[in-house]
Amino acid sequence: MNDTHCKISAATLARTAALALALTNQVLSACGKPVLPIESSTVEQLVTTGLTVTAALVNWWKNNSFTPEAIKADGYLEQLREKK
Repeated sequence: MNDTHCKISAATLARTAALALALTNQVLSACGKPVLPIESSTVEQLVTTGLTVTAALVNWWKNNSFTPEAIKADGYLEQLREKK
């Protein structure tokens, strides 16, 4: 696999963006300035906590390859899986 195929996947970027949004919202919510405009503080806490937990679990579970070496390793793993 050559270096032209070492691109971060759209799914990795989407999961990272979701995590960044959830973490930013959680911090701002803790400071009393929520990003999500929800009136009820109880509903707001449930939603922001749910976003944070979901984004954290997805990012923990998924393989997020950012470095060229990790992206190449993903390609190699995909080749191995295709051979089975």
